[in-house]
Amino acid sequence: MTAAAGSVLAVCADDVGLVDGIADTVVALAATNRLSAASCLASAPGWQRSARVVARAPPSLELGLHFNLSEGAPLIAELRRRWPTLPGPALLLAPAALRALPLAAIGAESRAQVDAFGNALGRAPAFIDGHQHVHALPGIRELVLDGVATWPARPAIRNTGRVRGPGAPLKRRVIEASGGRALQRSLRARGLAHNSVLLGAYDFASTDYRGLVQRWLAAAPPAGGLLFCHPCAGAGADTNDTIAAARRREADYLGSAAFAEDLAAAGVTVGRAWAAQSSSGD
Repeated sequence: MTAAAGSVLAVCADDVGLVDGIADTVVALAATNRLSAASCLASAPGWQRSARVVARAPPSLELGLHFNLSEGAPLIAELRRRWPTLPGPALLLAPAALRALPLAAIGAESRAQVDAFGNALGRAPAFIDGHQHVHALPGIRELVLDGVATWPARPAIRNTGRVRGPGAPLKRRVIEASGGRALQRSLRARGLAHNSVLLGAYDFASTDYRGLVQRWLAAAPPAGGLLFCHPCAGAGADTNDTIAAARRREADYLGSAAFAEDLAAAGVTVGRAWAAQSSSGD
């Protein structure tokens, strides 16, 4: 099975700002049309330096906010009093399901992260998603969607309601069930632009990244697919980066002739995924 000839797939690099070197890798890949988007973690200590780097990326590279509630420290004091260190995604799932999250403080944190993005780049995010998909969790997704409804130009939102591709079936189902499917329904109901299918979920342990991408390309729809990735050519200096080896593998492949060959063989062009879709459209 291959994607339909002439398919357009968004390829989005996540975590800009989290690890030194990601921004440089993103700019290099965007210059050769290997990426169409990058998602920026504006609450990370390295964000200001990374913003100066990605500001030099080609205009074709869309820059979005990677809303973060699961790594590092909050930007605002109100949330730091509750969470000096942001909880991992596993610790967010239960209180989110029970509607026990400190939503007022989280709403203020989301605004602070949007401001940190805008202050560094001089523009609003073109899209919003979540670090480890937190933007789809109950309570948080309503804050995100209600917040962007007030923007003069509403950003696109990463849809996590249809996660396709090879392997990682439990991870894909958790992403969908922990809020992705509800997010997808809300995006349709509100008429917000989003991707129809999400690709790229795996365990970061596989050493055959090319094989994974070939199967993601085969699973891509004719339009509306988004492949998220985490490339960093120089990853490894940060000992807290648990996926450094995976970042290097991804960067090596995405920058190689092999990726261009695989795109051509699958009939896929790197481009944009966002579209507003009706309740029957996905």
